[in-house]
Amino acid sequence: MLMSPAHHTSATPISDAADPAPLRPQPLREIDSLRLLQGQRELCIRHGNETYRLRHTRNDKLILTK
Repeated sequence: MLMSPAHHTSATPISDAADPAPLRPQPLREIDSLRLLQGQRELCIRHGNETYRLRHTRNDKLILTK
């Protein structure tokens, strides 16, 4: 149960009038690396203002670098 930050010792839950339903974890999406890389050894992933490089190594590992 989430507690109100102003009342750490109270048992008052934080309510969200816009979404009264409890939060449920979503199942993780899975994508095959072959489909993601599409036959290439590297690809760039833009995340906000940053670019990351996903590389498939000769040892069949994936390395993500900034």
